[in-house]
Amino acid sequence: MRFTRVIIVLGFLFYVFLWVLAANGVTSLVAPLIIPVVLAVLVAGGVALNRFMGIEPRKQHFQDRDDEKE
Repeated sequence: MRFTRVIIVLGFLFYVFLWVLAANGVTSLVAPLIIPVVLAVLVAGGVALNRFMGIEPRKQHFQDRDDEKE
């Protein structure tokens, strides 16, 4: 769990560093950097809309191996 947090923080810092480069004149980075932001907004909006409309998440269509009877 600690390793995962370190990787997430390092990834976020790298992402911020790339935005700093884009703000300082590397305009070719703007389009690829905006894609994760747009995707996050679309996913969050979809989840919020589903909750607002009262749509339940889909049930899983498979069984775990622990659930099988021998």
